[in-house]
Amino acid sequence: MSFVAQSEVSPSACAVFRSIDSVPEDFGPSVVTVGNFDGVHCGHRRVIGEVVARARALQAKAVLVTLDPHPAVILRPDQAPKLITPTPEKLRLLLQTGLDAVLVIPFTAELARTSAREFAATVLRDRLRAVEVYEGENFRFGYQAEADIAGLSELGREFGFRVEAFQPVKIARGVVSSSRIRQAIAAGDLTTARHLLGRSFAVQSTPARGRGYGTQYAVPTVNLATYEDLLPANGVYVTEMRIGTGEEVVTFESVTNVGNRPTFGPDSFAVESFLFRFRPIALGESTPVRLTFLKRLREERKWPSPEALKAQIGRDVARAERWFALRRALGGASQG
Repeated sequence: MSFVAQSEVSPSACAVFRSIDSVPEDFGPSVVTVGNFDGVHCGHRRVIGEVVARARALQAKAVLVTLDPHPAVILRPDQAPKLITPTPEKLRLLLQTGLDAVLVIPFTAELARTSAREFAATVLRDRLRAVEVYEGENFRFGYQAEADIAGLSELGREFGFRVEAFQPVKIARGVVSSSRIRQAIAAGDLTTARHLLGRSFAVQSTPARGRGYGTQYAVPTVNLATYEDLLPANGVYVTEMRIGTGEEVVTFESVTNVGNRPTFGPDSFAVESFLFRFRPIALGESTPVRLTFLKRLREERKWPSPEALKAQIGRDVARAERWFALRRALGGASQG
């Protein structure tokens, strides 16, 4: 296997290695988990929590290994899932878990041909010096998913690490899985998605180009740039928009339409948010925008006239305002 050497260290003291070659030769010993971790959901965090706890007990490094892009992008591009958490967002969430390091291995056609034995020897034994490996009971790896937990355990006995398998976490009458969460979000079922993720679903993007964003933006609507990963089903949502980074962050309560705007003629897909209690802000085409989806209000539909649509938007805004007023009264806040 060949990898490009890159690495970085986050402010949280969790090292992010962008290749196996960038892991120091004296790294470890380590307690490791390997997987895609799309969504960093409740099930993932259970495994990660055990990895961190065991690493502390053994005075080892807590390490998570993931792949970028998702293997399906290379192996089955026509079936590749839209991601709940693209890699930058996944890393942001993983850096909050107490891990000592995240290893992001570039997934290529060459890597896809790597045998389970070679992966275990090269990555787990030689570079990470794993002493324990934690995986879900359905874990598979290696060329054509040749090895399962039993195969990993056999390799572990040979290479000097112990393997622990976790049963799936169950919430809301079902197993917590990335595929189940994707299905819920794609259907607009934010309640189920929130229970399984352990937080509200959010997307990180930038404003759409060509909308006149300048030094001082003074219009209370923001369209997101084209977003290629997972979005909720077309419809209208109660949302919250966080704009900017660092000390310049400003957050607005909002209502968002996801869809094709059929009232105005040919389909023109957009994610358009109306911001409540808006004030002029610094907003450019590269400004980070985080949109958190809190509640689905209704499906998208074609209205008989722009006037009818305007009246409905007024009702949507009123419903969203009532939702936020109730949340404030109850002392709640979103989990983005």
